[in-house]
Amino acid sequence: MSSILISPAELAAMPEDDIVIIDTRAPESFAVGHISGAVNLHDIFTYLATSTAEGMAELTQKFADAFGAAGLDGTKTAVIYEQSMNTGFGQSCRGYFLLSYLGYPNIKVLHGGFAAWESADMPVATDAVSPAPATFTIDPSAAALMLDLDDMKAALDDAELTLLDVRDVDEWIATSSSPYGPDFCPRKGRIPGAKWLEWYRMMKPTAGGAMMKSADEVMAECASVGITTDTPVYIYCFKGARASNTFLALKEAGVKDVRIYFGSWNEWSRDMSLPIEEGRPFA
Repeated sequence: MSSILISPAELAAMPEDDIVIIDTRAPESFAVGHISGAVNLHDIFTYLATSTAEGMAELTQKFADAFGAAGLDGTKTAVIYEQSMNTGFGQSCRGYFLLSYLGYPNIKVLHGGFAAWESADMPVATDAVSPAPATFTIDPSAAALMLDLDDMKAALDDAELTLLDVRDVDEWIATSSSPYGPDFCPRKGRIPGAKWLEWYRMMKPTAGGAMMKSADEVMAECASVGITTDTPVYIYCFKGARASNTFLALKEAGVKDVRIYFGSWNEWSRDMSLPIEEGRPFA
């Protein structure tokens, strides 16, 4: 299996006509400097999804349109990047997951992000591009990667799979409800029965910035919560970004069945009928 992650040198060697480069950072960061030819698509990070049928239909249409407008036609390779792997809450990986959910066939993530690109002394541009709009065929069979509320409710009683919470420690111990502030959501806590593996643990520092750990290192982290390559894993965070970072790491490490509850804590915590665990998980 070829790696989803590519280096700055590998990206620089790819023929320009065969790729669409997507920058997930905020527009002001993009304007200061970006990879030449990149299209800015910050909605990859900011969009908040709900897992109702209507919410999933809206998400599907929104991103099929957005990626098509960026120039993706089903034949070109999408190359997605963020500032660095540990500072953008997994936003490039969120783009990878969204395209995977749509069934797009050729997707890469720039390993280390824009920081690694600059560290490698690669050229930086400031000009904006106007891509030729395109369309691609959505593959409905890929939609199983995306879990909804019913899937998560059923998972509460399924001992064969692992519910994996990858949020920051303050969210896991229920002192904060989100990265947007402690009281952004109405409830703090965890989905009952979830195990915790903070998303940062999928990465390690290098001279070129934070990079994903090797497959063996990722599986060593997974072993601490009982996950093997054969364990079905349902991941959640706050809105599916950090979960996407972990999703990519687990897929690269060979975990066979990994899916994301994209509504995550932002959706689960707002439905007062849904159970949560509160208080200190280690009390």
